[in-house]
Amino acid sequence: MTLLLASTSPRRHDLLERLGVPFEVEPSGVDERDPEPNENPAAYSLSLAREKAGTVSRVHPNDWALAADTVVAVDGQILNKPVDAEDAARMLRLLAGRRHEVTTSVVLQRGGERHEGWVTSPVVMPEIPEDEIQRYVATGEPMDKAGGYAVQGMGGRYVQTVDGCYNAVVGLPLCLVAELLVEVGMAASCSRICGETCRPVRVA
Repeated sequence: MTLLLASTSPRRHDLLERLGVPFEVEPSGVDERDPEPNENPAAYSLSLAREKAGTVSRVHPNDWALAADTVVAVDGQILNKPVDAEDAARMLRLLAGRRHEVTTSVVLQRGGERHEGWVTSPVVMPEIPEDEIQRYVATGEPMDKAGGYAVQGMGGRYVQTVDGCYNAVVGLPLCLVAELLVEVGMAASCSRICGETCRPVRVA
């Protein structure tokens, strides 16, 4: 029985390594759909994570597929990955000087058995001058990031506070992942990685 990470994200790979559980990378290849009008951000994120885990699980039914999906939302509006530089700048203008929420859903699936949940972390950004936005967009970092920024990269300078799980904002809440892995008999601990402010939500 093998743990398969259904993602090519180097950030998720590096975070999962910190739990000390052996795993292999098995990308899902799923094309992420656009959200429906007024779709709940957590429900949207969870549906995509389920699709990714299910795709890998169907090919490897005897192994555990671990999938995650991260979305950024402000005032209920879901911000996916920017389609181009102009879109990235638009997102940063929308987030600047405001509070938004980052939700990462996680699904662990083997065959018909599924364990899942999500973590939502409120994030506050300061005002960002237009020239700063343009310089950051020009680096290319925002282009494959939900919401158009990377908290663990250069974009971290534009994050004022993270309330809750920082790892969820990066892309993989280890507090929740460890909980799911323990449930299926894989020893994992995030006691030295996540803080007491993390608040995973479990799906029955």
